[in-house]
Amino acid sequence: MGEIDPIFGFHGLIVFGLSFSLCCLIIGLKSKFPRLCGASSNLRAIQAMHTLCTPRVGGVAIFASFALSSFFSPISISDAYVKFILASSIIFLVGLAEDIGLGISPRIRLIAAAGASLAVMWLLEVWMPRADIPGLDSLLTYWVIGVPLTLLVTVGITNGFNLIDGVNGLASITAIFTAVALSLIADQAGYTAMVHLAAMLAAVVFGFFLLNYPFGLIFLGDAGAYTLGFVLSWFGISILLTVPDASPWAILLTMFWPVADTLLAIFRRVRRKTAAMGPDRLHVHQMVMRALEICFLGRKRRRLANPLSTLFLAPFVIAPPIAGVMLWDQTNMAFMAVMVFAALFFSSYAIAPHLIRRFRRCACPIDLIGKPAVLMTVTDDAL
Repeated sequence: MGEIDPIFGFHGLIVFGLSFSLCCLIIGLKSKFPRLCGASSNLRAIQAMHTLCTPRVGGVAIFASFALSSFFSPISISDAYVKFILASSIIFLVGLAEDIGLGISPRIRLIAAAGASLAVMWLLEVWMPRADIPGLDSLLTYWVIGVPLTLLVTVGITNGFNLIDGVNGLASITAIFTAVALSLIADQAGYTAMVHLAAMLAAVVFGFFLLNYPFGLIFLGDAGAYTLGFVLSWFGISILLTVPDASPWAILLTMFWPVADTLLAIFRRVRRKTAAMGPDRLHVHQMVMRALEICFLGRKRRRLANPLSTLFLAPFVIAPPIAGVMLWDQTNMAFMAVMVFAALFFSSYAIAPHLIRRFRRCACPIDLIGKPAVLMTVTDDAL
């Protein structure tokens, strides 16, 4: 590793530089090309968390830099990696069409994610090899079981990264720490190729992150969020395929936040009998942002509450990947960690509205001219 690291550091700097430069270029071109900001209706969408027209095509920088990394991939996997990038382009292009305002429905985007995963399985002849669930692993050797489960996992994680992409920096910092965690797991397991690929992806996302957080100068968009979720889910599967000792539960920990938020959204919509793919304002990051406005900042502080939400959530997003790295080959302990984090996640979500109501009775934010700020009502529908 000592001989390879300096070379890889240079490669990481190149992909970081391309990502950062393309983001700067997109920001500079937004006034000449309004399409870069997507449809004007985006600011009025029910799940909208921003008030200014901002480029939504950060995914272009992400995917272009990700594609460039193929030139620096280890020779032993270069052909397979190029095929993987080609398959990934399916979900990227469909997401990009939505970002520039062509109105691609959530159902079509999910179908595109499934199509991209099927393309990977067809081109590389692989699927998820095991789940460390008694009775299931022996069935995964059969494609009739392995392929659908792989689709469920990869499409779910792909969509999960899109769901958490609502406040500045949250999706990108989640992707960075997921990629770093996968790189560290691969390093401990001796999977050198994935050490480099995952670390390069982290460098790519970091180039975007510097312009996305805290001021939100550019957004990932669907193309960026879907691409990151898709690539990271398959990086995790690649580790399971190559490293027999790696625990699937540890891999799950590295991307715990988008998975947990997706499961919560499914539960919430089933309980409320609302459309499974319909948008809402009840994701954790949206609750945190409105709680900051209600309890501390008052209305019209959205530009401050937005990045503060990511800062508040960062420790909770980072903790599971750290546990995943520490428990990468300890299935039982990794499973217990997943259960503990899940219990904390869902119980915190359940009690948060009650805590906010109680805190609101004790606090009355003051606006800039010294008068009590008008606060939004905290109801089960608002939180």
